[in-house]
Amino acid sequence: MDALELLLNRVSCPVLEGPAPNPEQLDLIYRAALRAPDHGGLKPYRFLQIEDSGRERLGALFIEAARIENPNATQAELNKLGQNPLRAPMIIVAIASLSEHPKVPKSEQRLTAGCAAHGLLLAAYAQGLDAIWRSGPMAFNPQVMQGLGLDAHEEIIGFIYLGQSKKRRLASCPAVGEFVRLWGKA
Repeated sequence: MDALELLLNRVSCPVLEGPAPNPEQLDLIYRAALRAPDHGGLKPYRFLQIEDSGRERLGALFIEAARIENPNATQAELNKLGQNPLRAPMIIVAIASLSEHPKVPKSEQRLTAGCAAHGLLLAAYAQGLDAIWRSGPMAFNPQVMQGLGLDAHEEIIGFIYLGQSKKRRLASCPAVGEFVRLWGKA
């Protein structure tokens, strides 16, 4: 796939089915993520790959975390949370692994981790796979972070759902002029 075609046409696909990416596709997906711009070469990110029964375990973790956070959660709300990880055959949890550095602030390290996650999405789409980057309350929940084994200096920046879309949406793009302004020209 041509690089500009990829950049101009990638879309998020919320409903995904199998098959999950195969090992060769995953290798390219992770290699693309490792090419993220990275001031200081810190590689301030890592990934957890969740598939098969791991998705059910993640759903159970979501339910447990929600019960702790909101003891009044309804059964319907808990059921929905438990089903969320089953919306795709594979989930990659993108994690920012932040460190103290004299020249690279944590905010810049988060951006690098975000670029790595975006690289995952682009590499998946380039190989004919579909994906969506999701966050939501569970991405920021301390019990979820603990249950996934994150250290105190780490944060979830997103759950990347991967698979095949039943129906790929058409890419739409707002007018560039809505987001770009010329500055400094006399």
